[in-house]
Amino acid sequence: MREIVLINITGEDRPGLTAAITGVLAQGGVNILDIGQAVIHDTLSFGILVEIPDTERASSVLKDVLFTGYKLDQQVRFTPVAEEDYQQWVAGQGKPRHIVTLLTRKVTAEQLQRVSAITAKYDLNIDHIDRLSGRMPLDTPDEQGKGCIEFSVRGEPADTAALRAEFLSVAQELNVDIAFQRDSVFRRNRRLAVFDMDSTLIEAEVIDELAKAAGVGVQVVEITERAMRGELDFRSSFKERLALLKGLPESALEEVGATLRLTEGAEVLFAELKRLGYKTAILSGGFTYFAKQLQARLGIDYVFANELQIEDGCLTGVAVEPIVDAQRKADLLRELAEREGLRLEQTIAVGDGANDLPMLGIAGLGVAFRAKPLVKQSAKQAISTLGLDGILYLLGFRDRDGTE
Repeated sequence: MREIVLINITGEDRPGLTAAITGVLAQGGVNILDIGQAVIHDTLSFGILVEIPDTERASSVLKDVLFTGYKLDQQVRFTPVAEEDYQQWVAGQGKPRHIVTLLTRKVTAEQLQRVSAITAKYDLNIDHIDRLSGRMPLDTPDEQGKGCIEFSVRGEPADTAALRAEFLSVAQELNVDIAFQRDSVFRRNRRLAVFDMDSTLIEAEVIDELAKAAGVGVQVVEITERAMRGELDFRSSFKERLALLKGLPESALEEVGATLRLTEGAEVLFAELKRLGYKTAILSGGFTYFAKQLQARLGIDYVFANELQIEDGCLTGVAVEPIVDAQRKADLLRELAEREGLRLEQTIAVGDGANDLPMLGIAGLGVAFRAKPLVKQSAKQAISTLGLDGILYLLGFRDRDGTE
């Protein structure tokens, strides 16, 4: 006869503990069925599910484990497991797995309670919880904080749309971001990331800044806002705004370019994507002049944006065809993925406007970044709380994995 026993060990973490415990088990000819270990603030929680082939040896083996734990100042607990319970556990391993990611400036108990309550409501079992963000000093200002908790859950929600809606509602209420994605092989095997530029990579809509220089700022901003909310067709609104810039001196491009600021986290994100072997691209309804500046600064591989037509040192108020609109962005994403020999599941797309939704929809990971409500509701994932480097958390990236 054999025995199946769950061994739980807790206490102060110390080097050599795992070797000592498994050494005792090895002498007893024990088979390991499952194992897991976590350390929180130097406190160890160590679990081993074992099969002891010989019942007569079980008492001796467990007594040796208990004695070894005592010598190492650890608490040891044994829980017998029935074979039928073990077989049910084995049968459950084929259930779908998902990742729930909580992004926030400061992690609170209320945030964790709300997220875990929703997962339980939709019959998702939490298998593992991990902190991906780095350790934050106690006196860190809230606006400078960066927290990420990742939940690995098992099961398939009966109504995924309703689950996402509840997560979005709680995210808005608590001023956090909650991502829900399938834990597939592609999650950690993405290799192409494409980005909108204006209000995504930079903290401005360039066409609005040019409009201010041309003295038509109010008119253009109003059109831009309506287009970003999805109330106007991008192509027609783009042409209408651009026509208002006719006669603006070419020198204004340099002046506006000097004032543009990168979005929080952009430099960290691109440095890590490059280190991880990603290809990157700008797919923008903005202008090539400014996209090229970002390309040089961030080391971006591809740039597709709109070329301003200039005659006699002034803007003509039109752009060179083809215009990069919503459909063009999606087409370019497909083309780049094919060029790089990738599946669309291996791509990331990031944007903030309604004209970004087609590319966000076909990408393996589509992220609405600091976007308007319509875009946040329509996109697969959304980040509004943290900077662009928060995207790394959605890939399972830990702060301690970085180069800093």
